Order: sequence, then structure tokens, then C-alpha cells
Amino acid sequence: MVTHHLPKTIPPLETEVEAAVQGQRELASLLSTKFETQRIDIFDKEDKPHTLVLPTSALRLLVDILGELAIGNAVKVVPVHAELTTQEAADLLNVSRPHLVKMLEEGGLPFTKTGRHRRIRFSDLMAFKQRREEESQAAMEALARQAQELGMGYDG
Repeated sequence: MVTHHLPKTIPPLETEVEAAVQGQRELASLLSTKFETQRIDIFDKEDKPHTLVLPTSALRLLVDILGELAIGNAVKVVPVHAELTTQEAADLLNVSRPHLVKMLEEGGLPFTKTGRHRRIRFSDLMAFKQRREEESQAAMEALARQAQELGMGYDG
């Protein structure tokens, strides 16, 4: 079992947002390659370059992270096999911890118990969140169709 405690997230500073916008653009334009690894230079505090070889997949993830920072979002990286506490899972779903515990106990989301503590796999949580968003979107579309059929002033 791998339990990760997610650190408190802090939104990026304005200078970080600006750097993320530029960095995402430049990095994305350079990753149109078929190579499995990439060489990049990182400069230390004495401005001396150090060449690193990194997986291209990691750099693509960095492009996604920079994209989120560029729009002012804080970012956390969580391994898909990580197990989260109920509070961490509730925070990611934007619900209260008691509500999440109720959903768990009703079978809405798989979990394990370690002693008396419930743990939710990150991958299960994300699959649940995706299903919930798809169901919500379908319900909104059904309501819009019904409003159109009833002539309630909604033009599709």
C-alpha cells in the first residue's frame, strides 16, 4: 500500500504564471519529436549548465503542468496507484469528508480500510469523478432538450 499525503497547494505567483505561459509555449513546440528521451540544460547557481537526459513523457507532463500554472491553477502530481485519505479525496471531489464517507459506505466508490482509516485509490477516485462529470453533462443536455421541446425560450 502506498499512501501519499498531498501537500497544501499554493496558487502560483504572478511571475510564475508569466514564466509558465512562455515555458509551456516553447517546450510544447520542441516536443514534436519521436525520441523517447530528450536532453535539456539546467543552470546551477553559478550559471553553469548541466545537461540532463529525461524521458519525453516527463517533459510532456511538464507541458501540462505549465499549462495549469499559466492559468493560475496550483498543481499536484499524484501517482495513479497512490492511496488517499478521505479528506484528500473529498477535497479533490469538492465535497465534505462526511459526504464522501457516506458515498463510500453506500458503495459508490471502492476503498480499503487500514485499521479504522479508509483509503481511496487515486485512479478509482479519478474514474469516479469522470463518470460523475459525464452523468452531470448528460443530465444538463436532457434538461436543455426538454426546455426546447416545451418552448421555454431556449434555442439550442
